[in-house]
Amino acid sequence: MRVISGMYKGRKLKALAGANTRPTTDKVKESIFNIVGPYFEGGRVLDLFSGSGSLAIEAISRGCDHAICVEKNGGALKIIRENIAFTKEPEKFSVRKVDADRALYLFAEEKESFDLVLLDPPYAKQKIEKELLKMHELNLLNDHCTIVCETDEKAHLPETILDLFCKRRQTYGATEIVVYERIRQS
Repeated sequence: MRVISGMYKGRKLKALAGANTRPTTDKVKESIFNIVGPYFEGGRVLDLFSGSGSLAIEAISRGCDHAICVEKNGGALKIIRENIAFTKEPEKFSVRKVDADRALYLFAEEKESFDLVLLDPPYAKQKIEKELLKMHELNLLNDHCTIVCETDEKAHLPETILDLFCKRRQTYGATEIVVYERIRQS
């Protein structure tokens, strides 16, 4: 696993051994960022089920300003911190050891909001639609926010969720990528 493009291009990243996390393959990661970018002029990123931190690191490598990596698995947190150290810019990242649902309430209390949200939860525990509704309710999504959902192909996410509209849907084997964009109606 490596950083595909941007200022950290080519840097190798670690992944947690075993079945606890399911790192996004380089091919899928490249496709995701070709859909949503490929490069950014700033912005805040939320990687809610960070795993290895690979997606957040890719977003920063491509120009986002700051990424928050949320992960509750202690082993995965260690890998995220090691991968962030490879960037030599740890100030561009925050790492939170907390359950994803609790993290959303914490962000609301801290008045955080995001321009890019990366959702790659464990396939067996997916509740992406519920989490997107909660993010909307808590006002965590900036206008024109982009949300990338990596799901099992059987998840069947809807075309719209409130003011989130499906921009693209792509299948890679058993993985489906669904990209939403928030378009606020005036």
